[in-house]
Parts: sequence; C-alpha cells; structure tokens
Amino acid sequence: MAIALDFELANRLVLAAHGLAVGINKPITVAVVDVGGFVLAIGRMDGAHGLTPNVATAKAYTAAVMRRPTTMLKAWAESQPMLFSQVARVGAHPLIAGGGGIPLKTNGTIVGGIGVSGANGEEDQRVAEGVLRGAGLELDFSEWHLLRK
Repeated sequence: MAIALDFELANRLVLAAHGLAVGINKPITVAVVDVGGFVLAIGRMDGAHGLTPNVATAKAYTAAVMRRPTTMLKAWAESQPMLFSQVARVGAHPLIAGGGGIPLKTNGTIVGGIGVSGANGEEDQRVAEGVLRGAGLELDFSEWHLLRK
C-alpha cells in the first residue's frame, strides 16, 4: 500500500529534515510538494538565508514534476544549457539541477517531492536522502536518458 502524502506527513518530513540539519550545524529550509508541485509544507530554520524558501520550493517542485532527483538534471543542464535554461523557466517554479531535491516515491509511485536548501548541494542531498530513508520512502530512480548530447 502506498503512503498517502498529506499535510501531516509533509510536516513530519520537514521536522525530520530540521533534525538532521541540526546534526550538521546548518540552518536550512525544507519544502514538501504534492505530485503536481503544489506546496504542502515548508519550514525555514532560524538563521537560514532568506532565499532558501524559494530554492527549497524549486527543488521540491523540480523533483516532483520531472519525476527524478534534481541531481539527475545536471548532465542535461551542462550538455544543453540554452535548452535547459529555457525549459527551466516554463513551469510554476524554476527547475533546479543540483543536490537537494528528491521525488517522494512509494511502491513505485511518485506522490510528491522534497527540497532542501541552506547547506551545500551535497549536504542538502544527504539531508533529503536521510529523511526519505527514515520515512520508508524509496530512493531508487532509474537514470534519466530523455535528453543527451
């Protein structure tokens, strides 16, 4: 049975991410969106930079609508920068190609996305992965081969 993504779960994911961020001594913002990229919960820790809510939301949105971790978009962004920059501005939020955005996947179904911003990309990614692991959500995603050089 798939886990239902609702406001309660979204808030638990935000709080879990904040707990992990305390462990690395980095103030972060975490956003959780549904499968359509609409915000369910967002939480900004004291001391997190003012831009982190927008970046976290964009990472969560990217993960949900592109159905892949944001790290998987790096190759596309690097190999076709003009196309990526044009597509990245089309949706409700910009697309982000970097660490910290992961789809929320349960029983093979994408139900939303999580975005973490405030540390470096690798730390944002580790926090997001730790939260999903702790919640029993899937972290296995096939490589994305839609666009290549």
